[in-house]
Amino acid sequence: MKFFNKNVKIALTVIAGLVLLYWGINYLKGINLLTPANYYYTEVESSDGLLQAAPITVNGFQVGQVREIKYDYDKNKITVMLAMDKNMKVPKGSTINMVSGLMGGASLVLNLGKGPAMETGSYIPTAEKPGLMDHVTENVMPMVTNMLPKVDSIMNNVNGLTGDPALAAALSRLDGITRQLQISAQQLTMLMSNLNRSVPGVVNNVNGITSNLTGASSNLTDLSESLKQLPLDETMNKLNTTLANLQALSEQLNDKNSSLGKVINDRELYDNANHAIASLDSLLTDIKAHPKRYINVKVF
Repeated sequence: MKFFNKNVKIALTVIAGLVLLYWGINYLKGINLLTPANYYYTEVESSDGLLQAAPITVNGFQVGQVREIKYDYDKNKITVMLAMDKNMKVPKGSTINMVSGLMGGASLVLNLGKGPAMETGSYIPTAEKPGLMDHVTENVMPMVTNMLPKVDSIMNNVNGLTGDPALAAALSRLDGITRQLQISAQQLTMLMSNLNRSVPGVVNNVNGITSNLTGASSNLTDLSESLKQLPLDETMNKLNTTLANLQALSEQLNDKNSSLGKVINDRELYDNANHAIASLDSLLTDIKAHPKRYINVKVF
């Protein structure tokens, strides 16, 4: 009896382990066996990219997943078992189509009809509705195919341009210009450094000049005050009087009827004065030559 009990325990443990293993494998696939679901079926011509646990969506929202994929040898079609959420009621007239993804996977899209709810276990017909990859294949790929010759031509032009010796020469000149710019930048840095060192001296000189200008301004102010204290009005009056006297004297000299005018303008007086001066000069000369004629000295 103890042996039987031990074997029973071992068998139960093995069965429990197998159940947990099956559940765990399905859970890793994305299938939760403990979640209640309504099962439906559909048939597809090709299951390319469709895997177990692939999502089933309505308007982008997931309402179920693919539970099992089998090949029906009698119909030569692929039967897909669909596990829908328990609260999801599939109305009659609904269709389902497979949509391929960009990464190679596929999903099922449920297009709801407007009839009463289907019974669980019913077949949902498939509808040919192009997916994203179908749009890419039909619309994008022809454009890509048409662009390939142009791309090839562009690449040939690029290769020709990069292999042109003129481009290498231009790049060499550009490298030289870059070096010259670098040298210029270094010289500019040195110049700015010298200016930074010279600026304090210049500022000191400017401060000295400003101080000198301040002193000169102070001196000008003192000079202005001194000039204000001088009797400028009296001096100007005297100067005006002197100028008036000089003008009167000038008028008298120019007037031939005045005494000064007659003296200056009388030619006879001028000639007599010249003769007198000439006679006086002759007399002085004769005195120097014959002093005894004019000076008689007697000695007792």
